[in-house]
Amino acid sequence: MSSCKKVALYTLGCKVNQYETESIKNQMIRSGFEIVDFEEKADYYIVNTCTVTNIADRKSRNMLRRAKRANKDGIVIVTGCYAQTNSEDLSKMDEIDYIIGNTDKKNIINFIQDIEETELFSESKNNKNKIKLNNVFLYKDYDEYGIADFREMCRVYIKIQDGCNNFCSYCKIPFARGKSRSRNKENILEEVKKIGEEGFKEIIIIGINLGTYGEDITGKEEFNNIMREILDKKCIERVRVGSFYPDKITDEFAELFSDKNLMPHLHISLQSCDDKILKKMKRKYDSSLIEEKLVKLREKVPLMEFTGDIIVGFPGETDEMFQNTYNLIEKIGFSGLHIFPYSDRENTEAANFIEKVPGKIKRERVTLLEQLRDKMGYQIRKKYIGTELNVLIDEEDSEYYYGYSENYLRVKLKKTNKISQTKILNKIKKLKINLAEKEMLMSNG
Repeated sequence: MSSCKKVALYTLGCKVNQYETESIKNQMIRSGFEIVDFEEKADYYIVNTCTVTNIADRKSRNMLRRAKRANKDGIVIVTGCYAQTNSEDLSKMDEIDYIIGNTDKKNIINFIQDIEETELFSESKNNKNKIKLNNVFLYKDYDEYGIADFREMCRVYIKIQDGCNNFCSYCKIPFARGKSRSRNKENILEEVKKIGEEGFKEIIIIGINLGTYGEDITGKEEFNNIMREILDKKCIERVRVGSFYPDKITDEFAELFSDKNLMPHLHISLQSCDDKILKKMKRKYDSSLIEEKLVKLREKVPLMEFTGDIIVGFPGETDEMFQNTYNLIEKIGFSGLHIFPYSDRENTEAANFIEKVPGKIKRERVTLLEQLRDKMGYQIRKKYIGTELNVLIDEEDSEYYYGYSENYLRVKLKKTNKISQTKILNKIKKLKINLAEKEMLMSNG
């Protein structure tokens, strides 16, 4: 295989997708390919797509068109969730040469090697044999991508679970990812150990539905047990839990935070805080459980802060129902929110629901929650003025260092001559907070 072949990769969507792209990139590098920026001329373009909303679908298509514009002779490969669920639609796009579903994503390197070695591309370019995917529900075992090296400055993401069995009424992800599947415990712990040996200070445990880890292996949830084993290794100073469902917050889970290495922050997959909407969504909790679990956890765990996901404008959501969501979010207090206007997803129950909420109303509700998010975030940040937080420094510019506190608040540290002479990137610094700004905290050191 020619070592001068160039590959450009682009990822849309969640951290799990990004983790998987990094694994593909590592496979390419080990096989002699050169990785280049997506805007550059490349021999292969790989777009790892998302389909959680119709906006994600549109962004995926746009990136595929951009790839072909960058090099009309380049081979464009689409993979990921949109490729898995909408392969026939994508096959009609002239810009796409090959479609590889999630079921075969980890083997993209083998597919490209076949193209290189057998000139498969030149033989099949003009026929319809360009789709490679299988029924995702037939897969019962976790696809091991190996150590993916998905790193953001000083932190590393570790994927331990894939798929979801919930089939919430609005969600396509089970059709894209299949049933819940758990990663082998030994492989997880080996990756944690390797990352610790490389000097990284923080890991984030991710999955599609983390709380179900282990159900497919032992018949019961094992997430708390695997977290305890990760924490017991004591080779990483900071461990974070990725997106989590409120009904998975148990007393045993809360007890994990007694370990000082588990960071006091959770991103909560809420979606709504109105009981009628939650029931229509087929979520397994109601608003009282959300309030009970989060308030109790915040009382038990010092410095605990929450961020969350919310869908507005779900079919049948009245002004009163939206207000219920607004009120509970305000009552609990979130340092950040991801807010999504509802969009129909094919093959989901909600796509057939009547009483669609007009786009204008959805946009108004998004704006209201954005305003609440900004107000809450500022109020939460203000309460830390005069206190000390432990900040992992991960970035710098000419005036400031930047990092995240243990409870995932962004902090900037003013550079001084004394501070600038000290190497503090990838260091955890105890900083006194002097000021709360719109989007972050500030320390003078």
